Amino acid sequence: MKYCAYQDRCQKEVRNKLYEIEAPYEAIEEIITTLIADNFLNEERFATSFARGKFYYKHWGRKKIENELKSRSVSSYCIKKGLKEIVAEDYTATLTRLTQKKIKELGGSFSLINKQKTANFLFNKGYESELIWEAIKSLEQDFN
Repeated sequence: MKYCAYQDRCQKEVRNKLYEIEAPYEAIEEIITTLIADNFLNEERFATSFARGKFYYKHWGRKKIENELKSRSVSSYCIKKGLKEIVAEDYTATLTRLTQKKIKELGGSFSLINKQKTANFLFNKGYESELIWEAIKSLEQDFN
């Protein structure tokens, strides 16, 4: 309970922790069921706080957040709920800000190489390629 109270966890993290501390296999499911019943473990709450935190603090894009939640065996329903926590205007503003920052780091020119490096950086952050290219094109038009 202390482990789950410290921060939101998903079932996979709790299960791994129980394996790590060598909890009896028969007890693991019972422990997880108790944690869910007592609201210490809630995957929907985990997905929303995870998505909010990774976007607003680490500036991850939706794709990276979604993939990370999938790797933690979070349900599609909870992933969708989590991604709804990201406000569209904030998402666009963050993408624009990251694009500006990366172009500036690369010397401020919109050469083909710099545009590709910027796109790769943003793609690795988890942003959608069509949104990345729109942001680069928009900034290039504003710059010219």
